[in-house]
Formats: sequence, C-alpha cells, structure tokens
Amino acid sequence: MSPSAGTVDAVTRMLLVRHGQSEWNALGRWQGSADPPLTDLGRLQALHAAQRIGAVDVIVASPLDRALTTARIISEQIGVGPVVIDAELAERDAGEWEGLTRAEIEQEWPGYLTHDRWPPGYELHDALMDRTLRALGRIEAEFTGGDVVVVTHGGVIGALERDAGLPWERMPNLGARWITHHGDRFEIGDRLVLVEDDELTIPEQI
Repeated sequence: MSPSAGTVDAVTRMLLVRHGQSEWNALGRWQGSADPPLTDLGRLQALHAAQRIGAVDVIVASPLDRALTTARIISEQIGVGPVVIDAELAERDAGEWEGLTRAEIEQEWPGYLTHDRWPPGYELHDALMDRTLRALGRIEAEFTGGDVVVVTHGGVIGALERDAGLPWERMPNLGARWITHHGDRFEIGDRLVLVEDDELTIPEQI
C-alpha cells in the first residue's frame, strides 16, 4: 500500500489503523482505557486486513489488548515484528462512561452526548492530542523514512482528524488513515477501509 501521490522521499509514512472488533464493540459499550479483548470476528478482521497492508518496515501498537492483538495478528501474517508498544497510543480515557452503552449514558447524563459535555475523568481533546503527537514524534524519530503501521483506536485517529479540521466520521474497525510525517509537521492523508463488514462471516458453532 502507499499513501496519496506526491509524498517525497525521506519522510515517514504511517498508516494509523483502528483495531478489530472487541467484545465491548459488539455490545455497544464505551471502552476508553478499559481493556476488553477481541471477538472472533475481530481476530478474523485483523487476519484479512493484513492481506491488504502489504510491505511495511515496522508495526507499532497501543498496549491495550484489542489493539495489541490486532497488531500481532498482522505482524504474524506479513512477517514484520516484533510489534513495538507505545503506551501513549492508548485510547482516550472515557472516565465514568467506560463500560456503558449510549442509552445508559443518556439515562444517567441526559443531553451530554448531544452537547459535547463529558463526565468526571474524561480525557479532553488537548490532553489526548499532546500525547498522540508525542507518540507520533517518537515513531518518526526512530523510523525516519520508513513505512509504519500504527495500530491504535478510533478516538486517537479522530482527534488527529479533528485537529486537521476534518468533519467527524465514525472510524470502523480496521478502518485506517494515512499520516505523512515530515519531522517538523505532518499531513493527513487518505482514509482506507481494510475490511468491509460484509466480507466476513463467523461460522455458527455446532
């Protein structure tokens, strides 16, 4: 795979990938810094996504299980490893909303979701961006000029998109976004979907 045309040599190309489906994704529960594992579908998504990633130099991942397991499945399939872990790629802390569905949040905090109000412990945008940029800066410094897969979370990718002035759009499991890092700045590239929802089915247990 390659980012949009026009990328010059000696820059670091990063494909930021959202992890596969987790058990809480399947239940519609907010995860944040909680650590539910992948579902069988999530593992299958990662397996199929690896076939579309192609040749890269390194894989870096959030330490949360849903991202790290996704990264390790991709690593095994494409033969690039071991996976490098960066704690600052973890998902946004959702505070008191972790483990709750949207309906449960609306019942306990009516109107918060529609008016961008947040509960105690929720990690705000600036704090999330600060640590995300530190993580991307470390990746650029260590792997300058390389092609890097970064397996992270929807909130992390969404914060970068928001900071770039892009409208919010849900990032699906195994959705991705190209970032081109020039050392002193980075550019947001194309969005990709590595696995479509209707491509995969899980056989029923007998």
